[in-house]
Amino acid sequence: MLSNKAKYGLKALIHLAGSEGVSLAANIAEQNNIPRKFLDAILLELTRAGILSSKKGKGGGYLLARRADAITAGQIIRILDGPLAPIACASRTAYRPCLDCPDEAACAVRDLMLDVRDAMALILDRTSIAALRARGKAPPAPALRGSQKI
Repeated sequence: MLSNKAKYGLKALIHLAGSEGVSLAANIAEQNNIPRKFLDAILLELTRAGILSSKKGKGGGYLLARRADAITAGQIIRILDGPLAPIACASRTAYRPCLDCPDEAACAVRDLMLDVRDAMALILDRTSIAALRARGKAPPAPALRGSQKI
């Protein structure tokens, strides 16, 4: 499950992708319904990871350190939440064997979780912040009228 930390991080980056210049944390928080203190910690973590740049003083704030199409949802989730794998024995970056599993190679649960990890990574690593911003800006689907069928 996606944590609020990662969800808010993605929302903040989508906001910044649509901003001209720098944005104040207070504005990002207010416009995206994100608790301010929590957002400050998230923005600091993303800055330390090289995703954001910050400017101090008058006219300061946050901006993307790279183009929005060069930052993926997968990168952000890994920075803020850690590995994508649902269980440790299926992780590529934080692998740990299960204590209750005598034969990892024959474990059907691990095999399934490897598939889940790979499917999640495929989608998240192909989805840029620019694509997320465009997705959120898509016009609503037209309402069906009368007896129209899909």
